[in-house]
Amino acid sequence: MSGTPAAGLSLLVVDDDEAFRTVLARAMSRRGLKVASASGAEQALTLAQAQPPDAAVVDLRMPGESGLALVPRLKALNPAMRIVVLTGYASIATAVEAIKLGATHYLAKPADADAILAALYRDAGDAGVEPAEAPLSVRRLEWEHIQKVLAEHDGNVSATARALKMHRRTLQRKLEKKPVSDE
Repeated sequence: MSGTPAAGLSLLVVDDDEAFRTVLARAMSRRGLKVASASGAEQALTLAQAQPPDAAVVDLRMPGESGLALVPRLKALNPAMRIVVLTGYASIATAVEAIKLGATHYLAKPADADAILAALYRDAGDAGVEPAEAPLSVRRLEWEHIQKVLAEHDGNVSATARALKMHRRTLQRKLEKKPVSDE
């Protein structure tokens, strides 16, 4: 399925940010999709079990189950479902895991409806993406490593802190900060 999706396809928008979820759902409805929305993983699964959608946009970080954990559960309901994981906490580790778990694409916030729609229905990779000019900073490498270990422990902060030999509160403080820029 490449190009613009046909009108009438169903989309599930899952994000704990009510304002963002409402705006995105409205924008996708205007583009001809039938949109359902959920504020978290459990509500999303309830909706998807009743009527598996053709596609989903899933926030990575939500209270309760993460977007990464939700991806394979949605794919189990409809293996052809196209899923974009959307996050304000982008990292290489979570991007790789999202794709391995069955996501079609992974986007960093902010992303507009057109970019999300393009990502949902783009089948091929983009060989024109330029490699970074410089290696990642030590602070960014630390952030990436924390995200990788967190993904390996299914988002469990206590288990991640033990694996990193770090106090849980220290790890929580690091996770509450915005991702470190690539510079």
